[in-house]
Amino acid sequence: MKFDFYMPVNIISGADCVNLRLKSTVDAFTDKRRCFIVTGKNSARLSGALGDVCDVLGECNIEYTLFDMITENPPVSICERGADAAIECGADFIIGIGGGSVLDAAKAIAALAANGEIRGERIFTAELKRPLPLVVIPTTAGTGSEANNYAVLTLDGQNKKRTFKNKYSYPDSAFLDAKYTRSLGGEYTLSTALDAFCHCLESYLSPKSTVFSESAAVYGASEIWQVFNALYLKNESRLPNYVEREALLYASCAAGAAINTTGTGFPHPMGYNLTMFGNIPHGRACAAFTGAFIEYNQKNPRGAERIAGFSMRTGIPAEDIKKTIPALASAQLKLSDEDIALYIKTVSDAGNFSNSPYIIDQSEMAEIYRTLFG
Repeated sequence: MKFDFYMPVNIISGADCVNLRLKSTVDAFTDKRRCFIVTGKNSARLSGALGDVCDVLGECNIEYTLFDMITENPPVSICERGADAAIECGADFIIGIGGGSVLDAAKAIAALAANGEIRGERIFTAELKRPLPLVVIPTTAGTGSEANNYAVLTLDGQNKKRTFKNKYSYPDSAFLDAKYTRSLGGEYTLSTALDAFCHCLESYLSPKSTVFSESAAVYGASEIWQVFNALYLKNESRLPNYVEREALLYASCAAGAAINTTGTGFPHPMGYNLTMFGNIPHGRACAAFTGAFIEYNQKNPRGAERIAGFSMRTGIPAEDIKKTIPALASAQLKLSDEDIALYIKTVSDAGNFSNSPYIIDQSEMAEIYRTLFG
């Protein structure tokens, strides 16, 4: 077992942390006086985070430009537009406010704005200079994008996702305040929590796991399961309260830190297809494959041992995870043999498939799709 861990993000948390501590963070930039704010159309405003950020920037006499063009599954072209706008306004630093798609796009925009000659799919392969400084504020509790250097982007016109990852692409600071997740409705609160739970399980089973990543995964999964048990497993028809939302937010961040070390397993690439072609939200799409992920890894002695360890440390029986997580995902889709062949072609080269003790082949991918959605 390895002890390795790397986490260069300054994570600041607690009620009103933006109002209380963003000013000192921005002041530390000294000569950086122009901000480029990256958001989607609604969540940053509805959550109150955008208003709080603008108030603080006003107090600091910092000019800002708002770019609110980010959509779910952000395409590379939107990130290019954002980078061009950041360059045009002379941005010194970037603040990303939103869910995982926004935070991922903000990472790409920060990189592209500092590397003006890099465009298109070269972002995934070129040697990049250090990006513009980046502050992120999540408004969902799911991706944990604030705690890693991944940015999952959509390739224009290809219905395919690809991960941008650069050694410099970590946010400089992240502000976690659960009040900004209160505007998220029940369906997306559940979907994002499922995504975070998948991160925990998939990270724990990764051959790259370490003492620290395991601890983060166990903490995250345990906290999320408690909320699942309080709400969804008892059929309560209410949204999470503030304490539960804070638990989900911190658990999501821990899960993001865990996959920063390990990456994710095969539920993620297989789930991408459900999102890209079937409009199933990302967290639900990944969670649909959790039962199969456990089942196949239990065929491998090392996989069975890792699953037993995860269950022991979290207190969640593997059989409960196999049944509950896909049931909560409730991903409804009907796939033909042609659909399945296309799905496999789209994602079969993803590195995630080798990131667990049992490595499924293409015939097993087809069998999983057929069993779940045939």
